Amino acid sequence: MSDSPNPTAASGAAARQLLGMKGASGTSSIWKIRLQLMKPVTWIPLIWGVLCGAAASGNFHWRLPEVGASIACMVMSGPLLAGYTQTINDYYDREIDAINEPYRPIPSGAIPLWQVKVQIWILLLAGLGVAYGLDLWAGHSTPVLCLLALGGSFVSFIYSAPPLKLKQNGWLGNYALGASYIALPWWAGQALFGQLTWTTALLTLAYSLAGLGIAVVNDFKSVEGDRALGLQSLPVVFGIERASWISAGMIDVFQMAMVAVLIAIGQHFAAVLLVLLIIPQITFQDIWLLRDPVAFDVKYQASAQPFLVLGMLVTALAIGHSGLVGM
Repeated sequence: MSDSPNPTAASGAAARQLLGMKGASGTSSIWKIRLQLMKPVTWIPLIWGVLCGAAASGNFHWRLPEVGASIACMVMSGPLLAGYTQTINDYYDREIDAINEPYRPIPSGAIPLWQVKVQIWILLLAGLGVAYGLDLWAGHSTPVLCLLALGGSFVSFIYSAPPLKLKQNGWLGNYALGASYIALPWWAGQALFGQLTWTTALLTLAYSLAGLGIAVVNDFKSVEGDRALGLQSLPVVFGIERASWISAGMIDVFQMAMVAVLIAIGQHFAAVLLVLLIIPQITFQDIWLLRDPVAFDVKYQASAQPFLVLGMLVTALAIGHSGLVGM
């Protein structure tokens, strides 16, 4: 048997390093380290949320200026502000990461703390700058995008930083995370191309309760460090098995609630499509999440969450065609 390293495993570890996923390899490249702090794998739902908001506005058209504005909004929501969120979270979680993921850039000493602080400020200011530019492009009398970016950045700060550190409370912290990944980018996309109303804002906040269930999945990999430092994540409070059922239940119940909303507003075809997307999602929950969420969290997210985000887009398109955006 050869003792040479497995090139497939090595390339997989390198890819995880660039994406900011668990099980990453080390690197000496400062730019790869900076990218790892920003966790590009977490940008995807925010970029998708902007797309859903644009669809829900009912006013997006495939013209060059609007496509360019939507891409700028995605960059603001994903690489810049989600990157800011992840970097500041790593900064304040360095003691937990020293237990759970000691190979991460800060606990491993791969990057000094002062450089992390500089990165936090650059990402935040760049995100706010793009938001203000989008408000000017859209002709907003009130800088809606800038206010949303400021609000989301503040939530990100109090989620990670003491004394509030919302992530210490499993329910409140996970809902804040879920709303940041579903409602905020949706609002940004909708406000950029149309009008953000209280009706759609409340609907997306309700949809964010499904995001709470998704956020619980991210806690399974950190349970050892959370328990050691007294953080009350749901897997710590309820145990891994019960927390996995809570996660699955939150996702399924509030997606089915969205089916009821679509039926109520007369979007029956969209309601049927959403049900058809929920069925495989529940199937993958049974295969991966409910059997061993610690071992299979990545497989579960890769297999089930595409159906969740497609369901978000179906819901957004239905809202955009229903006339609900004007209420």
